[in-house]
Amino acid sequence: MTVAQMAEMRATGREPSNAPADAARKVLGVEPVDDASGEHLNQMVHWAYGTQWGAVRGVMGALGVPGPAAAIGHFALIWGAALVMLPSLGLAPPPSEWGRRELAKDAGFHLLYAAAVSAAYHYLDREGR
Repeated sequence: MTVAQMAEMRATGREPSNAPADAARKVLGVEPVDDASGEHLNQMVHWAYGTQWGAVRGVMGALGVPGPAAAIGHFALIWGAALVMLPSLGLAPPPSEWGRRELAKDAGFHLLYAAAVSAAYHYLDREGR
């Protein structure tokens, strides 16, 4: 997902999002002391959030949810959370105010993430047997 977002930013000239750091500021009360620590916080939260959602996919597999259902459910959970969380924190407008292109792009990024995590889970699960 990160690689796809970076490619999209390079192609469109869009600046990186500060949403992960902004969310940490609101939820945890963390305040970076300078721009460098703000960028570091942004990356830490971004990767921790993604790792946490990867663990959710692992739990789904451990509970016996079949691969396709787990992948679809995982996508629904992560994209649903993204669509609710940032607007509820006041960091993004509600999805009803997004354009179709933005919704499709965001869904695509989350679908790519869910597919990659499910593929990694499937690979690791096969190797463990």
